Amino acid sequence: MNPSKILIKYGGNAMTNTILQKKIAEQIHLLIEAGHLIVVVHGGGPFINRALEKAVIHSEFIEGHRVTSPEALVEIQKTLIGDVNASLVKIFNSCDVRAVGLSGLDGRMVLATKKSVQIPLASGEIENRDLGSVGEVTRINSDLIEILIRNNFTPIIACIASDMEANAYNVNADNFAGALAAAIKADFYITLTDVDGLYLNFPDALSILDQVSINQLSELYGRVIKGGMIPKIQAIEAALNAGLSNALILNGTKPEQLYQFFEENKRIGTKIIH
Repeated sequence: MNPSKILIKYGGNAMTNTILQKKIAEQIHLLIEAGHLIVVVHGGGPFINRALEKAVIHSEFIEGHRVTSPEALVEIQKTLIGDVNASLVKIFNSCDVRAVGLSGLDGRMVLATKKSVQIPLASGEIENRDLGSVGEVTRINSDLIEILIRNNFTPIIACIASDMEANAYNVNADNFAGALAAAIKADFYITLTDVDGLYLNFPDALSILDQVSINQLSELYGRVIKGGMIPKIQAIEAALNAGLSNALILNGTKPEQLYQFFEENKRIGTKIIH
C-alpha cells in the first residue's frame, strides 16, 4: 500500500497491558519505516477510574459520558496527561518511535464548548442534563500536528481540550479522535478495539463484515453495532461526514494486524467507507 497518513485511536485492553503497549509501538515503528505518517490519540478510562477512586470522587455516567466535576477534571488531566501520555511516550520512544506527548490544550490545537445531553422523560418532555466539564469539539488547528509528522515525529495526543477562555474540558476519546482524523485529512482513521471487527453473528469469525458503507450503518445499530461499539461508530460516521475517506476497525489485542493490513494487504478488520 502507498504511504498513508494514519490516525490511530488507541484504547481498550491493549492500552492497559504493558506488553501489548510495546508491541503496538513496535508495529507503529514498522509502519513509519515503511513511510506512513502516524498520529495516535488516546483516552484512559480504566486509569481514570482508578485515579478517581483513589481521590474518593464518585463517577457518574449519563448517556455514556462521564459527568466531570471540577475536582474530577483535575484528576482526569493529571491522569491522562501526566501519567498515561507520559508513559506511552516513554514506551514508544523505547521502540525507536520519535514520540511527542501532547493534548488538545497545546497551542489551542483542539477547541471545545461545554456539552450537555438531552434525556427523554416518561412524560414525553426532554430534560437537559449538565455533564460538568465535558466538552464537544468545535474547532481544530492541525498546524502543529502537520509540522511534527512531516519532520518524522509521532504525536501522541490526550483527549483534553479547551475553550477560547482556556477552560479545560474532558472530551470523549472517540469523538476527539474522529474529529482530529477529519481535520488532518487522514487517509485512514483506525479504531483499535478488543474484537476483530463488526460481526453479523458474534463471535462467528466467518460473519465479520469486511467492508461497510456509511449508508449501511443505520440498519446495523442494535443488531451488529451495540454497547461500547456505538460511540466508536458514531465518531466514525461524523468523521466520514466531515470528509474522511476511510475508517478501519482492528483488534488492538492483535497488534500485528496494523502491519498486516497496510504492508501485507491482508483483508482483516472492518473497513468503513463513505
